[in-house]
Order: sequence, then C-alpha cells, then structure tokens
Amino acid sequence: MGTPTEVTAPPVPDQPSAVLRDRGDAEGYVALVCFKHGPPQLLGVELEWTVHHRSDPRRPLDATLLSRALGAHAPQTLNPRRDLTGRTDLTDQRPLPAGSLITVEPGGQVEISTPPTSSAADLISVAGADAAALADLLERCGLVLGHHGTDSYRPPRRLLQVPRYEAMQSAFDLIGPEGSRMMCSTASMQVCLDAGEPGQSASRWQAAHALGPVLVALFANSPSLDGRRTGWASSRLRATLGTCPPFTLPPEPCEDPAAQWAAMAMEAPVICIRRDGPSWVAPRGMSFAAWIADPGRVGRRPTRDDLDYHLSTLFPPVRPKGYLEIRYLDSQPGSRWVTPFALLAALMARPSTTDQVLDLTRSSARRWVEAARDGLDDPVLAATAGKVVRLGAGALGYLDLTETQRRQVLDDLAMCLATIPNRQRRLA
Repeated sequence: MGTPTEVTAPPVPDQPSAVLRDRGDAEGYVALVCFKHGPPQLLGVELEWTVHHRSDPRRPLDATLLSRALGAHAPQTLNPRRDLTGRTDLTDQRPLPAGSLITVEPGGQVEISTPPTSSAADLISVAGADAAALADLLERCGLVLGHHGTDSYRPPRRLLQVPRYEAMQSAFDLIGPEGSRMMCSTASMQVCLDAGEPGQSASRWQAAHALGPVLVALFANSPSLDGRRTGWASSRLRATLGTCPPFTLPPEPCEDPAAQWAAMAMEAPVICIRRDGPSWVAPRGMSFAAWIADPGRVGRRPTRDDLDYHLSTLFPPVRPKGYLEIRYLDSQPGSRWVTPFALLAALMARPSTTDQVLDLTRSSARRWVEAARDGLDDPVLAATAGKVVRLGAGALGYLDLTETQRRQVLDDLAMCLATIPNRQRRLA
C-alpha cells in the first residue's frame, strides 16, 4: 500500500513465472491478488506534483537537473546509465527521511508514496515531513512543486525515455490526446484503504466509487492546462477518463467486484510487453484474453508476471491492488491534501458510514463527467456534497487525528460548506 508497483517489481522477472493457458485461471488469479480481504486497518497516500523552475514555470523541465535535485532519492528511471530492460534496484534509491519513496512520472511529475500505517495521525505527519523534504531538495536546484492537478503552463512533454512509457504513449496516442496529457501533465493525490472483510468488500468498493463525483467536485483543482483555461473544473480527471475508455471509466455497480474487475482486465488492451530490448510496444488492440488465446501474436504465452504488469497499466478511478487505490482526486496545494484524505478515510472507516454514503449519493454516484466539468456548479453534486461533508465531519472521531489535525480538517470542511449554499443560490 502506498508503494509504486511499477518501481518495486522488476520489469523482467529473474525467475520463471507460472504460464497462463486459460482465461478462467487468469481471472481467478486477478480476483485473488487484487481483492485481499481483512479488517480495514491500514492507510496510505500517494502525493503527486508537477515540477517547475522557480524563475519561470513555463520553462521545460530537464531530466538531468531533476535527477541532480533528487540525488540519492531519485528512482532509476531518471538514471541515464540504466540498461534498456528498464530494470530497477531499490537498494540504489534512498527513501525520504520519514520513509516515503519518490517516483517520477513520464512528464517529470514527482510523487511520494508513504509506508502503510494504521494511524491516520502518523500518516499525516510522515507525508507532511517527506513533502517538505522533497520541496527542500528541489529548492536547492531552483525547482518548485506545482499547486494544481495539471500543468497550467506547459504542453505535454515526456521526460522519461524508458520502454514502459514509450509503449504507453504509442498506444494512447492512437486513441487521442488525453493519454499524453494524463501521462505528462497531470498530478493527483491517491488514498489507499484496505478492501475490507469478505462481506464488506462489495459495499466498500461501491462506496469508494459513489463518493467519487462528490469529492471530485469538492476538491477540483485543475482548471487550466498548457497556459489556458479549459472550462473544466478538473481537467486532470477529464484527461484520465479519456485516456483509454471504457477501461479508464468507473464500472457499473455490482455485487461481485472481484469478478467484474478480473473480466475487465482480460478485455483491456495490453499496453506494453516487457522484452530484453528498447521496444515494449504490444500488438495493436490485443486484449490480455486474446494474448492467452493466441500466444503466437507475441511469440510466447503470457505469465502471471505479465498479468501483474498488465494490471499496473490500467488507470480506473479506483484500482484494486490487494487494497483500494482511490485515484480520482486532484493534487492539492500545500497541506490541503490532508482534508480530502481525512474525509475519505473517515467516510470509509465503518460499515455503518459506508451504508450512509451509498444512501446519500444515490442521485450523484454516476455524475463523473458533470463533476469533472462543472464541479460544485452542478446542482445535484452541490446538494449531495453538503450532506457528505456533514457525515464525514461527524465520522472524524473514527480516526486518531491529533487535535491540531482535526481542527485543520474541520476548518477546511467548514469552508467547503460555506461555499456550497452560495453556489446553489447562484444557480437558482
């Protein structure tokens, strides 16, 4: 939880992996590894930012400068001496002082991933300390963290020249421009929560999605892209949803999310195939199920390691990884990420609260496009947001926040509530 899969897993396995010869076996494996059951105890966050020159935020970023700024904390994707297989070795990367690891996204966005913890208060302290440490590293080289969920100044430009991202861009560019924008110009905050006990996992999965449109609207923070206003409250979510539809869109509600996710993973196109060479481009339009059925298109049968890697190239609003990686929130300025994290964690902390979430969001749960485009100017989302904020504020007692942390969150939520009626009156 809170660890970047594409960095921690060796791109090319050192040991033979089980060969997949049947779709049913592959779906069973996906359901098993992506929905691990247990009481909801652990929390994690992944905080991402665009990076800019302090003197001119429009100036293009340089990989060598970013690598120098991060120093021993830099991932190997920034190392120009890496081999063409893209192999990584975390022994060469030092975590930040409080324990978070840094990853770098294709466009040079930086991300910190906290270690999992059962304490919300400790997680906020760890992430806050490591975010400050990251900002200090960048400052020494004249770089600063961005304040929005998109790069407001520069067009999409891929900084990392590694096989994974080259293959991803090749596949996404065939669909449209949103894939490059998502890869190179967006920054999110991700909240990681346990999937829950077997009897709870379906409702937790549904509640995590049902909250999406309301929380997107409440915390939308990406109105601009490439030096212009887009007309969307969350241009970041617009780019993500449009990257590879329908596989980047939220799923329909169902009673067996593990089976639903496994079936979707089989139908999703394979974006890249790891090879001992510079090109990982996959046959165009080939799903993972098609690879199992016709391995001759690749020249070998897929393995479980290939399937694990395939899962890391799927970008839905909520991604199951043995826990729930909630991916739909825009990056927030400074320490403002604490409020959406605490609100989401509190709302998902108890079965009784998730049941109330599902009831309160009946009218808004599918309004993803409206949330990204209109934010709280959408009257349905505005009406639901007030109820959700009040429910979350009342549930903060389920978290072990310090008094200072709790007061910060309550003050921020009060500001959210103060804006909602004004918007509703304006719409009336």
